[in-house]
Amino acid sequence: MSARPALKSLLIPAVAAFALTGCVAGEDSATSSDSSAVDGEWSDTELHVDYATYNPLSLIIKDQGWLEEELGDDVEVTWTQSAGSNKANEALRADAIDVGSTAGSAALLARANGSPIKTVLLYSQPEWSALVAPEGSDITEVADLEGKSVAATKGTDPYFFLLQALGTADLTLDDIEVQNLQHADGKTALENGSVDAWAGLDPLMADSEVNNGSELFYRNIDFNTYGFLNANESFLEENPDLAQVVIDTYERARVWADENPDETVDILADASGIDPAIAETVLLERTNLDVSVPGDDQAAVLEVVGPIFVEIGDVQTQEQVNEALTSLFDPSFAEAADAERFTD
Repeated sequence: MSARPALKSLLIPAVAAFALTGCVAGEDSATSSDSSAVDGEWSDTELHVDYATYNPLSLIIKDQGWLEEELGDDVEVTWTQSAGSNKANEALRADAIDVGSTAGSAALLARANGSPIKTVLLYSQPEWSALVAPEGSDITEVADLEGKSVAATKGTDPYFFLLQALGTADLTLDDIEVQNLQHADGKTALENGSVDAWAGLDPLMADSEVNNGSELFYRNIDFNTYGFLNANESFLEENPDLAQVVIDTYERARVWADENPDETVDILADASGIDPAIAETVLLERTNLDVSVPGDDQAAVLEVVGPIFVEIGDVQTQEQVNEALTSLFDPSFAEAADAERFTD
């Protein structure tokens, strides 16, 4: 495989920030401590983390075995794959994982509905969602969706992308038929003709483009929320040392990805079962890994999405959304991140 440019040199533009109105971002609920074990012992003997094809940094960390290397035999690391933000949220709520990967919109939705999670890191700023039609479809713009069936995974960024896109054509959910399918099943449904369109998610979306001729008929980076790494509040309070190790490892992966673009592409391709050329499109054209600390820019994007939750009945009141916006972020671990603590 030929050498590729460093990821950072081809990063996508930053999401345009909206004016904040009374949102307090970066409010801390837990204070990070020294990331090393106290007196040679870690605060727990188990660490449960997720990995996801939509979170390339998690794939690198799992592939390289850095958490296991750092924690040694004292802490058992268990990896659980998240098929989508909704599944990561379910696992976090059930305490099946300590740290999980979601889109920003899904994290806000979970927090607004009482899930005790905090966003501790940004793993990417992706353009991972778009509206997709099959090859040869007469659907060429959002207005054409009226009366059509659309596959989407409720509680995830593609679903909220769909809702925002409908608004650009003065349409609502009542004007379409939503098929609530997990991302991979939505792709299959689009390609076999079971639905007319799909609210897609990369890298599945890029694969469908290349191998099935599917067409992205509506794209809007401003409707994509960031990649949020979330942790249960109890985990942050009881195991700040382990939390910091996870965050430090993510920063190590971010540096490694920039220095090793070929290997990063191959890791994503292998984990996703896609051609490396497709993985390269996802990483180099649609993913910005050069973000880390959650703050005002992300809160501004979520301020736009939050009222949609109330409008469609996913959250009862705007007050719940407002409270979630002011309490979701804990940037202290990301601010204290130290990739240099690792030695090869």
